[in-house]
Amino acid sequence: MILVTGATGLVGSHLLAQLLQLNKPIRAIYRSQEKVIYVEKLLLSCYPNTASQLERIEWVNATLENIPQLSDTFQGIDEVYHCAGYISYNPSEKEYKKLRKVNIEGTSNMVNLALSHSVKKFCHVSSIATLGSELNKKMVTEVSPRNNEKKYDNYSITKYGAEMEVWRASQEGLNVVIVNPGIIIGEGFWKSGSGLLFSKVKKGLSYYISLITGFVDVKDVTKAMVSLMTSHIKQERFILVGENLSFKVILQQIAKELKCQAPKKPIKSWMISLGWIFQSIGRKLLGTPQEITKLSIKAAFNETFYKTTKIEEAVDLQFTPLEKTIKRVSKYYIDTNN
Repeated sequence: MILVTGATGLVGSHLLAQLLQLNKPIRAIYRSQEKVIYVEKLLLSCYPNTASQLERIEWVNATLENIPQLSDTFQGIDEVYHCAGYISYNPSEKEYKKLRKVNIEGTSNMVNLALSHSVKKFCHVSSIATLGSELNKKMVTEVSPRNNEKKYDNYSITKYGAEMEVWRASQEGLNVVIVNPGIIIGEGFWKSGSGLLFSKVKKGLSYYISLITGFVDVKDVTKAMVSLMTSHIKQERFILVGENLSFKVILQQIAKELKCQAPKKPIKSWMISLGWIFQSIGRKLLGTPQEITKLSIKAAFNETFYKTTKIEEAVDLQFTPLEKTIKRVSKYYIDTNN
């Protein structure tokens, strides 16, 4: 039996469609019944062939923090896909504690239970945010060194900590694979993650950031995960990036498919710095949250390129061109928002 955490998120929901093709029983963890209904509708509309298969998914209400409750979900489990995680770039202490609780402590609970229940293989969904860096725009690989003297945002720190828990469990005998996807683009979830890009562009965006980073189709991510889990590969991690592109190009392609105006003005560093100053004043005088940080200002102008040779050589995977992905996802956005 297969266990999936984060099954009501972008990766987890699309992963369910892939797993239903394996003809194995699936147990999916959820917290909100409303989200389960949303995912089932998403599966029916994106993957019509799953209509007769949905009953094979056993939905179980649980949280990563409740160990007795979580332990029950491991009964009879052979494989685990750990997609659950918390994303936040808010630098507050409250948010940092939540990031640690879900990403590090939650992952620790998962691998500990996987070990105690003799799970055969464990797939952990990480992020390119945990990877090291290279000088002079050289492409980042799975073995690029992480600079311990560099300042990282709290999300990166806690996702890296989660990876350390997975590697620790691998040393204790758990067979693991880790995937490090770039920004994932896929159908649904228009109020969070990359889905917000479609919503924001449709409503109208005037500015774009100059960031260049890795993007990937959600279907490529789930295919890679299943391929790795059904292979003999273990104790390895893989970058999942379809293309290295600028946000400007991505937003232009989305605007083209949604038939609306693309943002034309680049955000200047002084604009974000000014926002940081006003937020700093607001935090000190009024106690309002400060979401813009010096780290986020710098990150908005980063240019990072990722190499994907390792995954392409390990499994039979050809990444989908992002233009094709955006065309497909935009059509779904239009169809579901009319």
